[in-house]
Amino acid sequence: MKRRQFMRNSLLTGASLAASATLLGKSDEKQETLTTAEKTFNLDYAFHDGMFKNHGGNDFIEQIKFAHSMGFRSIEDNGMMSRPAEQQKKIGETLASLGMRMGVFVITSDSWHWKMSLTTGKQEWIDKMIKDCKEAIEVAKRCGAKWMTVVPGNYDRSLSFEYQTANVINALRKASAILEPHGLVMVLEALSDNPDLFLRHSDQTYMICQAVNSPSCKFLFDMYHMQRNEGDIINNLNRSWSEIGYLQIGDNPGRKEPTTGEMNYKNIFKHIHAKGFTGILGMEHGNAKPGKEGEVALIKAYRESDSFL
Repeated sequence: MKRRQFMRNSLLTGASLAASATLLGKSDEKQETLTTAEKTFNLDYAFHDGMFKNHGGNDFIEQIKFAHSMGFRSIEDNGMMSRPAEQQKKIGETLASLGMRMGVFVITSDSWHWKMSLTTGKQEWIDKMIKDCKEAIEVAKRCGAKWMTVVPGNYDRSLSFEYQTANVINALRKASAILEPHGLVMVLEALSDNPDLFLRHSDQTYMICQAVNSPSCKFLFDMYHMQRNEGDIINNLNRSWSEIGYLQIGDNPGRKEPTTGEMNYKNIFKHIHAKGFTGILGMEHGNAKPGKEGEVALIKAYRESDSFL
């Protein structure tokens, strides 16, 4: 099938997609109505607030409705804990009514997790972690979440790497004991933003999850960060697979949608699908182009990368 025909079949679904059809320059072509099964993707991609604001408007609820009409079935929202409780509940109700899932939110409502470090072993940081875990349980109930992002923080240069690792494991065991009775999962994100961050690699994160030994402590494998830190994405997915609880997407360089950088996401997605993954893949990236045109290009990129069957 020619790419142009494939993109039209995949993107355009009835009257709700007429605006996108016009943007693509296809307003004079016949519109095709697809079934729900044909509209959805092979994997479950989760967009975030602002990604479709030019089509859905500034209201996240309206963006969710638009994205649902495009075939997306999940969201993620790093700042969910900072939203008013009533808004959290409204988002959860909207997702439930559309048959969508809530992906990750960051388990803290402020920026302490970027500055502090569980590596220190200091009680003040453990206390903050426990406090935020308890608050996160209530947030998860309102919005229907299961997964929450946790970042241990920066290196403590006064301690050996081994002592820091032991301190992180100890803190995460305490957090897991709080979350586990509620069926919630904190997912540890290894990052590439700066060299001061303690958690950076897949083998390191896998080892910590193994040591914590709880269903409430898993690995958030962000493929953008892992590409920057170590590469070899498919092999490292395989090696750490038993501890992966959540995946995130971003092409490199640029941290934009698939097809904009060096990563072969069609092959990566095919591999993840073949492994039977039924979880969420967060769209943790920006739009390569601005405006409605950029949003349409993003959807096309996901349709192209998801067409591996």
